Order: sequence, then structure tokens, then C-alpha cells
Amino acid sequence: MAVCDLLIIGAGAAGISAAVSAWNAGCRDILLVDRGEAPGGILPQCRHEGFGMASFGHELTGPEYAAHLIQQLSRTDVRFLPQTEVLSVSEDRKAIVSSRGTVDQIAFARLILAAGCREHQIGSLPVSGTRPAGIFTAGQAQEMINLRHQDLGDEILILGSGDLGMIMARRFTLEGKHVIAVLEQQAHYGGMARNYHRCIEAYQIPLRTGVTVSEIHGRGRISGVTIKNLETGTREYSACDTLVTALGLIPEQTLVQDIGERDWLYLAGNCRHVHDIADSASAEGILVGECAAAGLHLGA
Repeated sequence: MAVCDLLIIGAGAAGISAAVSAWNAGCRDILLVDRGEAPGGILPQCRHEGFGMASFGHELTGPEYAAHLIQQLSRTDVRFLPQTEVLSVSEDRKAIVSSRGTVDQIAFARLILAAGCREHQIGSLPVSGTRPAGIFTAGQAQEMINLRHQDLGDEILILGSGDLGMIMARRFTLEGKHVIAVLEQQAHYGGMARNYHRCIEAYQIPLRTGVTVSEIHGRGRISGVTIKNLETGTREYSACDTLVTALGLIPEQTLVQDIGERDWLYLAGNCRHVHDIADSASAEGILVGECAAAGLHLGA
């Protein structure tokens, strides 16, 4: 069984920042674990700019922002365990982890959960019809295009105009795909104004508000959807071969949801609440890392 003073679950922006901050505050026994092969979380798949202004004073892409954080981490002796899935966390301060086919325990004095968030799936909406291939969440689509270089389709509908939905609309357009429209239930786009101007306006991508998808059509592969106007109730059919959903994010707290508040447990980043930008998740990680280190120094 491994033992550490501070266990940090998740090596994204918040987790790395918390590890570096705790190290700088004097904690010397830190274990950072992540299911990925390298630290960075989802940052390497975010090829667009918009990161780093608050943290580094100039705009960076996701991979560039991750590189800056990883460079900070490299100046410490924080232990990093890649490809490690945390299966459970118990009240007696032990985590069960799985790594490369083996299961082990990690005992800790303090725990920082920086596990990020998960996406709402299409099943969270009252959508009828089939569930054929060609339906992806925006995060899945981003990973498949930017990291795996996969071709997802040619005629794209995007449901949800949050930041990731708008960013993916631009990404598909840059890939030479036809984004039929971005569909939004509300009367206004859901993400930041800068992403609306950079992604929707700049590339003249149609944005339709006050509508949703009420039915999915297709066998084997999606062939189209029924779009419902939420004000009038009218419906229309739109052909497409790909549907990308950007329905919002849910903080990922599953590992500790049955534990409740503990003086040894801290949450940081998107698993605490969803941040608009990675810089604010990093800033929260810095504060949480300092608090965890201070708690260890006090011997609590």
C-alpha cells in the first residue's frame, strides 16, 4: 500500500496548480494521479486560443497552457502516477486505485479532488427516435478530431451554444465540414461573447435560438433530426449525418459524494463548480493547494 501526505486526483489545470502550490507551501510528500498518460487533463485537446491571459499575461492554446503548467510541475518532486483510475475513496482516508491491470491502495492524510466534470448526454433530454451512430458530445468530438484525427461526418448539427459548442462549430468549419446550424434552447447564445464573435459571427455559422431537437432519425447512422420551435411548437425536419451535443457540464464528485464534508477533503476546479476559463480553475487550485499544505503543517 502506498502512503502520502497529500493525494491529488486529477492532473488537469486545477490538479497541477494545486500540486505546485502545495509543494511551494512546504508539502514534500505529494502524489498526483490521473487516468491519462501525461498530465494536462483535457487541455491538450483544446487547440483553440483563449487560455492563459490571467495566468501568464498572453493568450495560449490549450496545449501551450498545459505545457506551462507541466513546466511548473517539473520544478517540483511531486510524484505523478499516470494511467491510474481511482475506483473509490473511503472515510478512513484510503483510495482504491487501478493501474495497468493491478489494484492497490493509497493511504493519505489530505485529499484534493480535481477530477473535472462530465458532459450531459443526449439522454438527459426528452428526445424520441433511435440512437444511431453519428451522435457525439462536444468533448468527445473535440478529442476525436484534435487528438485522434478522425473524420466524424460532413453535415453537422450542433445542439447547445455554450463555449464548447461554439468552439466546435468553428473547428468543424476549419476542417471543411458544413455546420448546418448551432441550435440553442434559450433566446441567447450560452457561452462567452468572445467565443460568439470568434466562432459564430466570424465564420457566419447560423445560430438558431429558441429551438431544440425533439426526435432523432436514422438506422445505423443518423440521417436527420426533428427541430422543435419552443415558442410556437412547430416542427421541421433537418437532414444531417452528425449531431454534436453541447448540453452543459456536471461537476464530477462521484468519488466523494457519500463521504460528506471532511476537514481533510478539498475540491478544486471544475469538480467543485464549472469554471468559464481554465485560468480560474488554476487559481482555485493554487488556493486549495495552499490550504491543504497549511492543514498538514498544523497536523490536523
